[in-house]
Amino acid sequence: MSQTSNREFGAIITRLIQKENLTRNEAKKSFASVLNNDITDMQQGAFLAALTAKGETKKEVAGSWEAIYDLDTTKVNLKSEIKTVDNSGTGMDTFKTFNISTAASIIAAAGGIPMARHGARAITSVCGTVDMAEALGVDVECTADLVVKSIETAGLGLFNGMSPHIHPMALGRILSQIYFGSTLNIAASLANPALPSIGVRGVYSKKVILPVANVMEEIGYKSAIVLHGSIDESNKGMDEASVCGITHCARISEKDGINEFTIDPKKLGLSVKNGKDLSPEKDIETESKRFAALLNNRENSARKDAALLNAGLIFLAADRATNLEDGIEQAAKLLEKGTAFQTLEKWVEAQNTDPEMGLKKLHSLVQ
Repeated sequence: MSQTSNREFGAIITRLIQKENLTRNEAKKSFASVLNNDITDMQQGAFLAALTAKGETKKEVAGSWEAIYDLDTTKVNLKSEIKTVDNSGTGMDTFKTFNISTAASIIAAAGGIPMARHGARAITSVCGTVDMAEALGVDVECTADLVVKSIETAGLGLFNGMSPHIHPMALGRILSQIYFGSTLNIAASLANPALPSIGVRGVYSKKVILPVANVMEEIGYKSAIVLHGSIDESNKGMDEASVCGITHCARISEKDGINEFTIDPKKLGLSVKNGKDLSPEKDIETESKRFAALLNNRENSARKDAALLNAGLIFLAADRATNLEDGIEQAAKLLEKGTAFQTLEKWVEAQNTDPEMGLKKLHSLVQ
C-alpha cells in the first residue's frame, strides 16, 4: 500500500463526498483497489460509506459488479438449456424476517424453475441464507461445481457468497467487517457465478429499487422484479415482498423496459397486521425446525402467506404465471401437495459431500 495509491484513492473519496459521480470504469478501478486490498482498511470503509451516502448511479454499481465478477468470482458452466433464476436480497434492511427468500426459492424449484441462488451468512440478522441452508443440511462450503450439479439435478443450488470457493479473494473479508448497507451489498449479491438472466431481488431501501433495476438490465437480466416491502404504520422495511404493507416494485422486461408497480397484500387476501409474525426465532436451531415445518406444510400462518407471495413473484418473473395471483396459486398447490419438501430433500442430497449426513440432519428437524 503506497502513499501515492492511498492519496489518489483519497481524491476519489473526496469527489464522492462532494456528490460527484464516478464513471463505470472509475468505479470498477476503485472497487478493484478494495478487492485487491491495495489501500488501507480506513480508506476502503470511507469509500463505501461515501458512495452510499451520495447515492449510487447505475454506472457505479455496474462498475463495482464488473470488478467483483471479473476479479473475485469463480466461473461455472451450466447446461445451455437451463435458464437459471436467482432470488435473493441485499440484506441490511431495517426489519428482519425469517428467511422468506429461501422458502420461496424451494417452492419455485418444486415448480420446475431452476434456481441458482447466491447468498451470504447473517451479518445483522439471526439467520442469513447460508446459515439457514446449512442448518437444513446443505453443504454450504462446497465447491462451485457441486452447486452446479445440484442445480442441474435437484433444480436448486446455493453459491455461498462468503466462501473462498465462490469468491476466492476478498468478499468474505469485506462483508464480515461492515454493518451498513452499501453499494457492495448490491453489487456483490449480483455477482452470481451462474450469471442468471431472470431474477427477483429484494433491496434494503425503496430509493434503490430503480437504480438496481437499471443495473440489472445493464448487466444482462432479461426479466426481473426488484422490490422493497413496507410495514403498515412503521418506518421499517424488508428486502422481501411484504404481507404487512405495500411492496414497491420495478419490473424489467425485454419487451417493455422497466416499469414500476405496487403490491397490496390486502387485495390478494394475504394481509397480516403484525410484522412480528414474520420475525425469526431467537436461535438457528429453533428457527430451522420451524422453517422445515413450513416447507412440510405444517405452518398455516403469516409465514406461509409470505412464502407464497414471494414464490408467486418468482413464477411471474420466470414467465411461468399469467399474473401474480396465478403464481401464488401454483405455489400453494406445490406446498400443500408436499412437492416443496420433496424438493428440499433433493437439494440437501444433491448439494452435499455427505448426502446421508445431510438428509439425517434435515429429517431430525421434522420428527
